[in-house]
Amino acid sequence: MTIKDTAEEWEIRATDTPFTGNKTSVRTDDVVMPDGSVARRDYQVHPGSVAVLALDDEDRVIVIRQYRHPVRQKLWEIPAGLLDVPGENPLHAAQRELYEEAHVKAEDWRVLTDVYTTPGGCDEAVRIFLARDLSAVEGERFLVEHEEADMELERVPVDELVRGVLAGELHNNCLVVGVLSLVAARSGDGLEALRPAQAPWPARPFEA
Repeated sequence: MTIKDTAEEWEIRATDTPFTGNKTSVRTDDVVMPDGSVARRDYQVHPGSVAVLALDDEDRVIVIRQYRHPVRQKLWEIPAGLLDVPGENPLHAAQRELYEEAHVKAEDWRVLTDVYTTPGGCDEAVRIFLARDLSAVEGERFLVEHEEADMELERVPVDELVRGVLAGELHNNCLVVGVLSLVAARSGDGLEALRPAQAPWPARPFEA
């Protein structure tokens, strides 16, 4: 048996968008269930995101600490951000986020993993990249505002991040998934076997 997610779409009898925000919206669908009944499902519609696990030559990961109001915590995270426009190339978006949040560029890019963050209530899809062969970017740092104005940046050894994840001290989805995927890839076929940076992404199709 092959364990693999598959595309499927159940009949929608009615749909409404009761809320539209700056970047996301809320949709209500009346969905036909397998037994013929109709159930109402509310979910957040999201443009999609990218995240970057940037690994330096000393086996340290670039992490940032940022206030997240919905959970009332400052979380350690890896650089990440929204896809700005539908169909945007996720690699280009990831390169932009690494530059803006860490002022770093990378020569080697690979897809680490693709995830749905909360598929029971949001259609957000995230592509997490592995970025290596890092170097500082010349020029002025990107102008930050709001929560990003208070952002901290560190380079933390992979082993220390794994310890923090398993101890329940680090909670950001992309950091947890990214770090544990890195460890799994290393113990499996190796980092060179990871998918190329322009690998297809059915959840958010794009042109290379």
